[in-house]
Amino acid sequence: MKAKRLLIRGIVQGVGFRFFAERTARHLGLCGYVRNLLDGRVEVVTAGPDEAIETFIAQIRQGPAAGRVDDVEITDTSLEEGVRRFEIRH
Repeated sequence: MKAKRLLIRGIVQGVGFRFFAERTARHLGLCGYVRNLLDGRVEVVTAGPDEAIETFIAQIRQGPAAGRVDDVEITDTSLEEGVRRFEIRH
């Protein structure tokens, strides 16, 4: 199982992006979290099977209908111990 950190830039706050990411991740069986950053980006840390993560990233690049994704910066990372599901953090 691998983990990825995504930093998403565009119109991604105030458009339901975190709920979109949570719903998508849970549907794919991924764990991790999504949260808004003070600089206007959204951060996602997610872990799971390679194929599910690749599908998740493809859907994140599309984003919700009300938003617009301009850039997704992706890096390898590790998930905090004890995280067993995908959640929205504040």
